Amino acid sequence: MEQETNVEFRMVDDDELPPVVITHNDDDQVKVVVNIRHKIWLSLYRKTIAGVAEPLFGKLDVILTGMLREQRRDELYE
Repeated sequence: MEQETNVEFRMVDDDELPPVVITHNDDDQVKVVVNIRHKIWLSLYRKTIAGVAEPLFGKLDVILTGMLREQRRDELYE
């Protein structure tokens, strides 16, 4: 059974934060912080930012598959 995904979006105006941050909230759910201080940059790269989802999934998949292979290898050697 797949769990429903709720993503919290937060808009901030902060000199010290980068344009976009993916983090987690207090409930350990995904939170995306968009820093409107970088409006021009965000506007210029909006299509690139939106297109990042698929390559990001691919990179996460490689990392997690590697982790699972290591865990399975460890199980076999125990």
